[in-house]
Amino acid sequence: MASSMPDDLEILETRLSRVDGQAGELIIGGYRLGDFAPKSTFEESAFLLWHGRLPDRMELEGLRTRLATARSLPAGTRALLETAASARLPVMDAVRLAADSLALSGDDEAPDVASAESLVARLPALVAGYWRLLKGQEPLMAPVELPHAAAYLYLLFGERPSESARRGLETYLNTVIDHGLNASTYAARVIASTRSDMVSCVVGALGALKGPLHGGAPGPAFEMVFDILERARVSGRPLETEAEAWVRQAVEAGGRIMGFGHRVYKVRDPRADVLGAAAEALYLGSRNEAFYRQAQTIEQVTLRVLEEMKPGRTLRTNVEFYTALLLHGVGLPAELFTPTFAVSRVAGWTAHILEQREHGRLIRPLERYVGETQRQWTPLEDRAR
Repeated sequence: MASSMPDDLEILETRLSRVDGQAGELIIGGYRLGDFAPKSTFEESAFLLWHGRLPDRMELEGLRTRLATARSLPAGTRALLETAASARLPVMDAVRLAADSLALSGDDEAPDVASAESLVARLPALVAGYWRLLKGQEPLMAPVELPHAAAYLYLLFGERPSESARRGLETYLNTVIDHGLNASTYAARVIASTRSDMVSCVVGALGALKGPLHGGAPGPAFEMVFDILERARVSGRPLETEAEAWVRQAVEAGGRIMGFGHRVYKVRDPRADVLGAAAEALYLGSRNEAFYRQAQTIEQVTLRVLEEMKPGRTLRTNVEFYTALLLHGVGLPAELFTPTFAVSRVAGWTAHILEQREHGRLIRPLERYVGETQRQWTPLEDRAR
């Protein structure tokens, strides 16, 4: 179809995901998020993005085997993680550094599905290995029969996860595997458009993800819940009262309530619906059900106060709030929330990198210049301070 846009203005096309903020809908690989994320394995979701279709049984088993056998890290990467741990670097900083070192094993060759699989297999080992080194523990190798989500939990904690924890984490990994041209994905595609290697593209994406406005928001959402719970414990006042006071104070101070509202979604974030259902399934009947009910109370009070103080803004619960609840429920500390996001999103990044290579065009957006245009040059000796 003919376009009226200038030839040098990039309009990126993708078959990977569609974000409809007005309808509150997310399509991944042709499937509505709610239809596949609670049912799919992560391996099926990654295959869907890489190949444009779901795998058959043999293809799925082949992918599981390849991922399981590719989890080991190069010796140089292990040494870099040890050095980072001795310096007590934040997890995302260490993962970004260590991901770059994966080029030592040849993962910096021209992007293809094999190199995508290698990076997806190794990122959980990077995150878990570094976390254990920070805790004075040795990194582990997961049993090869464990699927990807279960293997990640094993690499972190050294034991086979419960079925509820595995399913909860797998639903999360599926839910955040891709989300249109967000900051980190766009960064990866820009680098890919220069014909750079796969590792460089992923490292660029990791650099974008570690910014607190992109991948770091679930941590503050989690801190809000615990801050309100602690205030209620100390004051002895009802949780609803403390939650309302906390939210009002934050809004009046001009702060942003993390976990509520989204730049794209003008109605409820569909990822919040999927993760909310997964969190409920994980918590109900567990020893942590009371905590879940308290978090729900805080959510409802927050929504009510935001509607009152910011009418018309439709600041609904977003993916960050239920990410925090779900990942806490499967045993992850807040420091691992963003790195675990990367464990999933690396499959989406690599799919976009491959798609960009197919398109073959350098991304060069137009800019709107807002500076002056009629300045006259002044010699140095004539310039006033």
